[in-house]
Formats: sequence, C-alpha cells, structure tokens
Amino acid sequence: MRSKIDKILLIILLIAFSVSIYLIFQWVPQIKASNPAEQIAQRIFYFHVPSAWLGFLAFFIVFCGSVAYLATRKRKYELISVASAEIGVLFISLVLITGPIWAKPVWGIWWTWDVRLTSSLILWLIYVAFLMLRRYLPDGSKRANLSAVVGIIGFTDVPIVYYSIRWWETQHPKAVMASSDGSLAAPMFFAFMFSLATFTLLYVYLIRKRYQLLTLEDTLNKQFKEMEIL
Repeated sequence: MRSKIDKILLIILLIAFSVSIYLIFQWVPQIKASNPAEQIAQRIFYFHVPSAWLGFLAFFIVFCGSVAYLATRKRKYELISVASAEIGVLFISLVLITGPIWAKPVWGIWWTWDVRLTSSLILWLIYVAFLMLRRYLPDGSKRANLSAVVGIIGFTDVPIVYYSIRWWETQHPKAVMASSDGSLAAPMFFAFMFSLATFTLLYVYLIRKRYQLLTLEDTLNKQFKEMEIL
C-alpha cells in the first residue's frame, strides 16, 4: 500500500513539474528590463522562493518533531526530525545557489552580506551542524536529546530570515505577491502558486521516502545488535 501511494505521488510529481516548467518558461510573460540577462534570471524566482518556503516548512517539522520527541521519547519523532532536516538543508542549499544566480544580473554582484542573505546562510549552517551532530555522536538518548535541542533552538532563525526584509533596510527585494497595485501579475501569481504546490508535493514525497529509509536502517541496526549479543 505504501509503495503504491509513493508511485502515485511520483507520477503526479513528474506531471506537476512538467507543467510547472512550461508555465515558467513558456506561459509567463517576460518582464520589462533593459538587461536581457535580468529578464532570464527573473524566472529563477519561481524556484528560489518556493525552495525558501519549503525550507522553512521542513525546519518547522524539525521543530515540531523535536518537541514531540522530548515530550514522548518516541523514536519515530526523532526520525521524522532527521528526515525533515535533511530535506530542509537541500531546499535552503537551492536558495543559496539560485539567489546569487538571480542577484548577479540584478545587483551586479554574486553575494553581499545583506541581513536576509546572511541570516539564510546561518540557517543553513545551523541545520548542517544538526546533521553533523547526529553523524558523529553515537546513537542513543544523548544524541537524540542534543539534536532535538538544536532542532528547537535552530528554528528561531526562521522568523529572523522571514522578517529580516521588514525589520531592517536590506538590498534583498521585498516580498512580492498579487495585489491591487499589480505587484505580481495574475499569470505570474498563478505560475508561482503552481510551482509552490509542486515543491510542496516534492517535500511530501521526499520526507516519506527518507523516513521509510531511516526506519528500515533503524530496524536493521537493532537486528545487528541483537545478533552481536547472541
């Protein structure tokens, strides 16, 4: 049953990505810009912003899973946190890669120590540290407790990243959504929301598969330990 659901999700995901690519590169109108490179780079928006949102969602799941683990000591919550942290690092890595590619034609530079950019890099480093902590500490309650604490504390950087463009003067552009002043045209808004839905589906698929693998790995490790005892 689980395998069937995953196959259905994968098929839907492939179709959704195909449609999303068409909307972004064929259907969405070209923006007006003097620099042709800026016109092309603007389409990165449909990958950059959804990646950021899904990174935030992934780290929120880490936060919830960490709180749930500390409250219940159930292994499944620990594994959910780990799976979501890995996927969150993947999405924020995409943010840090696509951001400079988008910024170069617009700002003329690949990187600047802007508050939004710096806090995003710190967020990435926090959850890389989370994964490294789990990698190098031996399995047990100490590792689970420490990683849960890091998962909870690390999430405090998410609202800092999100609100940084409101709290401080930054070079990073303000949040853009559809509005009465036409800040985001209807076709662009539709393509963005479709891309966001597609990335959300990707997150669901990845966390299901990663959790399954972690559960299987956990079961095999327990069996090996029992064999060693015998």
